[in-house]
Amino acid sequence: MTTATPGDRLPPLVADAMVIHHFAKSDRLDVLGASVSEMSTTHIVAGEVEKYCDLYPTLRSIRELEWLRVLPQDTDAELIAFERWVHLLGAGEHDIGEASVFAAAEIHRLVAITDDRDATRVGRAWGLKVHGTVWLLTRLHGMGKMTLVEICGHVDALRATGMRLPCTGSELPRWARERRLL
Repeated sequence: MTTATPGDRLPPLVADAMVIHHFAKSDRLDVLGASVSEMSTTHIVAGEVEKYCDLYPTLRSIRELEWLRVLPQDTDAELIAFERWVHLLGAGEHDIGEASVFAAAEIHRLVAITDDRDATRVGRAWGLKVHGTVWLLTRLHGMGKMTLVEICGHVDALRATGMRLPCTGSELPRWARERRLL
């Protein structure tokens, strides 16, 4: 069971571009930052997200966000892991960010946060801890950092930006209980 209890801490996380981009697009990047204790991303993801800085003023440069650490991924071990994940994901132009996130998760023992279902399947098959945005929100709720109404609202706001999530805000309580997330 993956439910959280008040006082629990999130494990250290590494997020892909989709997560950061859609939180920015929905004007909820500050909510994400205020809710997580340790979140990282990679320099590849930072580059992908920064293409959208002009469109979303709350995004600024993600390199300026105090709560988000950008991992350079410049050691031999990180580069070898990245190359392997590129191969495992069959990474084309759209999967390079996920490959960098999975390499970071593997090397630094982080939990990868992505809503790419295919990438999630591959990551889990190769032993990574990979979860999506809904898992993150339900964990934050379980820890007492957000109410159920708030996380349902965040799901709807994220979906309104085009983010593909497995449920709507009104469906979230039932969907999450069926999967033992609440």
